[in-house]
Amino acid sequence: MEPAEQRPGNLPPETTSMVGRRPELKELGRLCGRSRLVTLTGVGGVGKSRLARRAAAGLRPLFADGVWWVELTGLKEGELLAYSIAEALPLADQSTRPMLDVVADHLADRQLLLVLDTCEHLTDACAMAVEALLRAAPGLRIMATSRRRLGLMAEEVLTLEPLRVPRGQEDMDDSDAVTLLVERAAETVPGFTVPAADKADVVRLSQLLEGLPLAIELAAARLGEMPVGELVKRLPDRFGVLQDAGRTRDADRTRGTDRTRDAEAPPPWHRALRTTIGWSHELCTPAERLLWARLSVFAGSFGAEAAVAVCADEHLPEEDIPRLLGVLVDNSVTNWLPGPGGSDRFRMLDTLREYGADWLRELGEEDRLRHRHLEHYRAFARRADREWLGPEQLDWYARTAAERTNLHAALDLSLLRPEGHAALELAGNLWFFWHACGFPREGQYYLSQALAADREPCLERGKALWAEGMVLVTLGEPAAAGARAPEIAATAARFGCAATADRADTLASIAAVMLGDHAHAAALSQAVLDRHRCSPMAQPTQSAGCVRGQAYIIEGRIDEAVAVLEHVRADCERHGELWSRAFADYMCARAELARGRVAAAFAHGRASWVTKRRLDDPLGMAVALDVLGAAAAAAGDARRTAHLLGLAQQLWDTLGTPQLGVSEWTAARRSCEEQARLALGDDEYTAVFQDGYRTSQDAPDPLVPGGGEPVHDPVP
Repeated sequence: MEPAEQRPGNLPPETTSMVGRRPELKELGRLCGRSRLVTLTGVGGVGKSRLARRAAAGLRPLFADGVWWVELTGLKEGELLAYSIAEALPLADQSTRPMLDVVADHLADRQLLLVLDTCEHLTDACAMAVEALLRAAPGLRIMATSRRRLGLMAEEVLTLEPLRVPRGQEDMDDSDAVTLLVERAAETVPGFTVPAADKADVVRLSQLLEGLPLAIELAAARLGEMPVGELVKRLPDRFGVLQDAGRTRDADRTRGTDRTRDAEAPPPWHRALRTTIGWSHELCTPAERLLWARLSVFAGSFGAEAAVAVCADEHLPEEDIPRLLGVLVDNSVTNWLPGPGGSDRFRMLDTLREYGADWLRELGEEDRLRHRHLEHYRAFARRADREWLGPEQLDWYARTAAERTNLHAALDLSLLRPEGHAALELAGNLWFFWHACGFPREGQYYLSQALAADREPCLERGKALWAEGMVLVTLGEPAAAGARAPEIAATAARFGCAATADRADTLASIAAVMLGDHAHAAALSQAVLDRHRCSPMAQPTQSAGCVRGQAYIIEGRIDEAVAVLEHVRADCERHGELWSRAFADYMCARAELARGRVAAAFAHGRASWVTKRRLDDPLGMAVALDVLGAAAAAAGDARRTAHLLGLAQQLWDTLGTPQLGVSEWTAARRSCEEQARLALGDDEYTAVFQDGYRTSQDAPDPLVPGGGEPVHDPVP
């Protein structure tokens, strides 16, 4: 049996220890053993996610296809739930079918545990998705964490209570609440212990905090500033303040405001959490409080640069923000996370973000800060679009992926505020993320909404139409993609924009070559190339070059195909660009196969696959694996052919239309499959193919059967 730690999955690591919870952990495991849906409920800050993570790790040996964690905190739209599940699995979303159907098919024959974390703001969408997935996949089990149950008949619910608090000093050693307080205090104050004189105060503090883990951790973070006795004196005052439905505000606007939603007799530990957060808030300086409130507009994690851009003004100077972020981390208001390229990122727990958001509304700053957030990410997308075709491409991929939830939030707001063509501009400038990095259905969702909401002719609309067309190309819908070209061309003519005209012709040429109209594709792509013989690199030019190369290959003009493709590759190399070059490498592999130069074809195909894997581009990886399979077949290596075709099929099963429906690519794959099957026999071919299908794309060397041998290009 495969060791549990080597099984697939994506459980996040535990960054702190879990104190207590043994009975709950055992009960959660028991419920997961008898029920296919278990929801872990409880008040915010009680430790639902931490317990679910520990329980899921313990259950991993029971699931041959792994345990998969889906973080829903930053997701605001229920329509995108299926995409978040697909991304976590990971499952590429290039399909013409509804994504929930794609996920259901992927899970249908798998033995797998799916953990949906933080469902309370999406309970209806989660309930619908869970019901559909459980119906489609008999080997699937689901664990959910939520402040509310999902409300399904099949649901087992475990309500997580706060940690046990001591009745007095005599049983404090057996109290998990005290243990957690002492452990977290020792992280703040190395060597922290509880002397006999402080035991009564530690007991009283644990009782005041009602055993709520988040409240305890916030209090422990303050023990570096004041002794435990001082904390005990301050907390009761906060209880008195928070018994009212509302909150008062200081003259310097540094106090928060609560909402009357909690007036319906909240449980005592709910009040304890609010008390502790409010008390921790009061211990912050005015600048720290203001930053806490303003950071609440971020969804998911964020970087220091974004915090400065969105939050800084005359009341919060930009040079102070990095230091203030460090203070908020030290006080457990925000968490530090490693970011792309060794950068620092920060994240605020939902409960603390909600508190900050309430206060931001009370300050009257919510609209202004959300607008600043939107404008920051509009600027981010403009720069990413401008610099994508260059030496920082991998960095931009990583940065954009890290900002995905913030981009969602910005897009959602822009759709509510169509003035200035914000939604069209933002969704259009993210074309590279939708088309090149594996998120076309997500892009289609936002682009279609933006185009429907803002129909005024403008250059932003022209670019968004082109971006939608490129997404449709990725989804294997060339006719729909080509149908966008006339309006893009009309926009170019109306505003006299050459770049928009290039986009129209390039999109039309791609659609034409996919539909088999090679003469039209050749004419359109050649026109774009002729206009840019001495121009700097642009995405339409590179796409036109690849289309022209494909048309030349089909026409049997291989030398001319290689010439134009080598020109694309050289242009990309001069600019340090990888994504377009990788596709040109793929086309070169096709051309070299037509020449009979198998080793050269394999080298180009492998180079393409390596780059596409670095960019998490499943479509690019799939077509590269197909051409590698063809190269192996041409070299007479039937086992490697079968393995590579299985590895490719693993991706094609998630991508919708095989080979994008391009007849020449489909015929080439069918030919090498038949050749390998004839050489090996049906049984051996199927066994090797299945071995390839089961091989991880991230294995040390997945291109070789067994995954452990060094790669040697086949010799013709």
